[in-house]
Amino acid sequence: MDGQSGQSAATQPVGIDLVAPEVFAPMLRRLALAAVGVGVGAALLSAVWLSWLYAILIGLAVAVPTIGYVFAFGRRRLWLSGTVIRAHRLFGERAMDLADATGVQLLVYPARLSRIVLRVIVGGDTQSVPLAMYTDVGSGRELHLLGLRKLADALAASELAAAVAISDVLVRQLRAEARDAGLDERPLYQAVRTARSKDGVSPVVLTDSEVAALS
Repeated sequence: MDGQSGQSAATQPVGIDLVAPEVFAPMLRRLALAAVGVGVGAALLSAVWLSWLYAILIGLAVAVPTIGYVFAFGRRRLWLSGTVIRAHRLFGERAMDLADATGVQLLVYPARLSRIVLRVIVGGDTQSVPLAMYTDVGSGRELHLLGLRKLADALAASELAAAVAISDVLVRQLRAEARDAGLDERPLYQAVRTARSKDGVSPVVLTDSEVAALS
């Protein structure tokens, strides 16, 4: 019975969104309401010169794209169940098993707000999982501890050496956060700093040696 309970806990879905969609829900609602208001205004203004049919079509053309974006953004979620990443999208869901990964990389998007993501490749499919983002003044947001722990465990189940190395980086990140270490002592921030030192603007893929050097 305890074994079944442990197995169930291991496969319990865990959200791995860097910023949960619920955080943006109030802003998204305001954006949708604003789009409706602008669409109605555009329709009323157009009705001065055009028939109501064309005016309504113009209003819809103005409002619908924004409302569609708001709805699609609210539907996006990332979950991890055991070793399986599930990406919820506007239409359907995509699942990728980290145990079957053919490639695993750490990517950094250097900018004033730099992002570091885990890129997983399974055959011809690719899925990115945001791990952290940092500003150039030393602040930022990191994936919650449970998400990092589950990702580290899932990567450790892979046969790829790169996956195991990144799993070790996430474990070291967890330890740094547990002792409330400064950013300079956190491996994910060190990865961002390494990418920034290259003076590039394109996504930087960390090499095996750069991943290994993250302490």
